[in-house]
Order: sequence, then C-alpha cells, then structure tokens
Amino acid sequence: MNKTWLSIFFILLTGVVGISFIDDDKQDYNKKTLGKLLFNEKILSKDSTVSCASCHRPDFAFADSTSYSIGINLKKTKRNTPSVLNMKSRPYYFWDGRAASLDEQSLLPIQNPDEMGLPIEEAIERLKTNQFYCNYFKKVFKKEPNAINLAEAFAAYENTLETEESKLDRWGDNKTQLTSAEERGREIFVSDKSKCFNCHLFEDFTNDEFKNIGLFNGKDLNDSGRYQFTKNKADIGKFKTPGLRNVAITAPYMHNGMFATLEEVVDYYNDPLKKIPDAIDIDTALQKPLGLTNQEKKDLVAFLKTLTDKRFEQHK
Repeated sequence: MNKTWLSIFFILLTGVVGISFIDDDKQDYNKKTLGKLLFNEKILSKDSTVSCASCHRPDFAFADSTSYSIGINLKKTKRNTPSVLNMKSRPYYFWDGRAASLDEQSLLPIQNPDEMGLPIEEAIERLKTNQFYCNYFKKVFKKEPNAINLAEAFAAYENTLETEESKLDRWGDNKTQLTSAEERGREIFVSDKSKCFNCHLFEDFTNDEFKNIGLFNGKDLNDSGRYQFTKNKADIGKFKTPGLRNVAITAPYMHNGMFATLEEVVDYYNDPLKKIPDAIDIDTALQKPLGLTNQEKKDLVAFLKTLTDKRFEQHK
C-alpha cells in the first residue's frame, strides 16, 4: 500500500485534508551512494570511532536500542536517538525542531561534542585529503568537498530511507488481512477515545507538530524540549511528534528513552498524570485519563506492530 493510498484512506475515514508529496524519481544515484558512504564513515568523528550509523542503526530501523547513544569518548547523548526513516517530507528535525531541512540537520551531529565532536571545517579537510572521497565529490558535484555539498549528499541518501511495505500497507492493497486484535486496535487508534490520530496522522503517522505530553516537571524530568531552542514559554515541555512507522522496533521510547516497551507507552498515554503527577503545562487532551481497558490497550499495541516494514519484520 503506497503512502498516497494510505493518506487518502485516512482522509476519507476522518475528513482530514492538506497533504503534499514529493516525487520519488528525482534521485541522483551517485549522490545518494556518496551519502550512504558518508553516513557510515567514522573519519567524520573527532577520534574516528563513530559514524551516523553508530547511533542510527539500520537493524533497528535507523534508531538505537538504548535510551541514550554513545558518542566519542564514550559520552552519552542528551536525548534518545530517533529513527531517520521517512524523513523526506518533514518540516522540522530533532526532538526540538531546531533544524528546518535534512541538509541543515545532517551537519549538526558531526559538530555536537557529545556525538561526533568534529568541527565542520576539520571534517571537510579530512575529506579533501582523502583521495577516495575527494575524487567522489569531484565526480558527483564537479568540485571538492565543502559544507554545502557534504550536507547535500547526506540529505540525498536520507531521502531514500522511506518505508511503505508494512502489514497495514499490504492490508490497504487487499494483499493481507488484519487479525481481529489488529483490526480492533486500528479502530481504537482512529477513535476519539484514544486520541492517537489527533497527532499521529497522515502517511507517516505524525502531524509534525510539537506537543507537551507531560514529560516535563522541571525536576527529575528537566528537559524543557522545544523551549530550549525557541525560548518561547508556550513551548516549555513540548517535543516533536514522532512518526510511528516501524515503531515496534525502535524502543526505547520518548525523547529520554524512559519506556522500554509499547505496552508501557500505551499505559502512560492512558493516564499520564498517574505517572508524572507534577507535569507542567501538559496538553489539555491528556489531562484526563483516556479510560482504555486492558483489552483495548493490548489491541492498540497489536495495531502498532502492523506498521513495521517487511524488511524489519524478523525483529518481531
């Protein structure tokens, strides 16, 4: 089931409108291949020990399997590593949305002292003095490596990391059927009772907005989210709504990796203030318990697992 079909299905179901698509055929193969090489290249880290793929692990849907990833000098990242799958049409990047394009986003982890810790100027010099990469950049861009074409190569590769062959997609194409539990979970997902589809909608199951779901209390949970970037008090405790494709294999969850399983996530959303009673400025939609039964929570998890692309289904 392609993403266009899936979006139309949910639009017909809910009346939601307003979505655009990008032409998949306008990819430069050489540029894409260069980006993939760079994504796995450790010389782009200060001590040449980590690459982008060290944290965005292909076997875990380009996320990580720990709450916080390990960068250079065994430093832990400050937030959980999100998947970089299905990023082609996103308007913001990172949990706080501080990057507005894949090009912009791609260079920030290289410079981050807790991640790859390498100034971009030094990264460019390393590429220029590496005969293989220098020749490759000249072949693709007709010039030596620089910050602009480095970011462009990364973005070209990440634009190819789209998934649209999950069980739900195949169900939409009438190639398979959902189990009774999965179908009940789908109905709960789009219902007013669970409110999941208020934020996790469209083809990648995100509205690309920022929400305060109760994960900030200014004490033990002191990451104020988007506020750290905008300094707008209305953004305190808000984080970007992640897409849910392949969510069954990208644990742990939330910006701080505080939940190890989908069951824990669903249980949290059912009554956030039970878990964090002193949460600050939690979204009004979550101020009251949802009232999901144990069976409904199980069915919802079953549905979420249908969003796993077939290339990752062995992880189930």
